[in-house]
Amino acid sequence: MLEYLKNLLGIGKRKELLLEAIRKGSYIIDVRTPQEYRMGHIQQAVNIPLELISKNAEKIAKIGKPVITCCQSGARSGRAANRLRRKGIPEVLNGGGWVSLKDLIREA
Repeated sequence: MLEYLKNLLGIGKRKELLLEAIRKGSYIIDVRTPQEYRMGHIQQAVNIPLELISKNAEKIAKIGKPVITCCQSGARSGRAANRLRRKGIPEVLNGGGWVSLKDLIREA
């Protein structure tokens, strides 16, 4: 239970995995709607809404970088990460909410 809470709060293994992916020059995908994205986003993030993520999986796979998904809270980005893994993209992480991921990028 303690490990689950650490990962949920971004202070456990999940945080280290995200930092490592960021340092490798990960491809960051913001899966929110275009309207949400326009209201604020991570500068280097690409906006691919959740409903289009599966259709873009082949293009994403060709990029050849670790992938980090983000959204408002982490729920949609978690679904997006799962969809990409099912499409055969091995190195995909749920970055959670975009604001906390933006802070983590500064830390890297």
